[in-house]
Amino acid sequence: MAIDKSDQSLPSLLSDLTRDTVELVRQEIALVRAEMSTKISNAQIALTSVAVGAAVLMAGLFIILLAVVNAVEMLLPPEVAPWLAPLIVGIAVAIIGYMMLKGGASKLTADNLMPHKTIDSLQRDKNAVQEKM
Repeated sequence: MAIDKSDQSLPSLLSDLTRDTVELVRQEIALVRAEMSTKISNAQIALTSVAVGAAVLMAGLFIILLAVVNAVEMLLPPEVAPWLAPLIVGIAVAIIGYMMLKGGASKLTADNLMPHKTIDSLQRDKNAVQEKM
C-alpha cells in the first residue's frame, strides 16, 4: 500500500528525507569505491606495462651497445658483417620496448584516473535536489 506523502507529518517527512539522504550518500560512497577500485586496477596494469616496456627497452639498449662494441672491434679487421646482426636486433628490440613504454604511459593520464561515473552521478543528484526545491 502506497503512503500518501500529503498525509504525513512534517517530522515524518524530515525523517524520510534524512533517511533517503543517508542512503544516497552511502550509495555514492559505494560507487566511488567501486570506480576507484577499477581505476587503481587499470593504473596497476599500466604501471606493469611501463615496467615491462622499460625492461625490454633496456635489453634493446644493451644489444645496441653490444653491436657498437662489435662494430668498433670490427674497425680493425676488414670484416664488417658480424656487427650488423646485433645492431638490427638491438634496434628492433628498442623500438618494441619504446612502443610498450609509451603505450603504458599514455594510460596513466589524470583523465583516466578521474571517477567520471561518480562525478556524473553527483551532478544528477545535485540537479534532482535543485529541481525538488
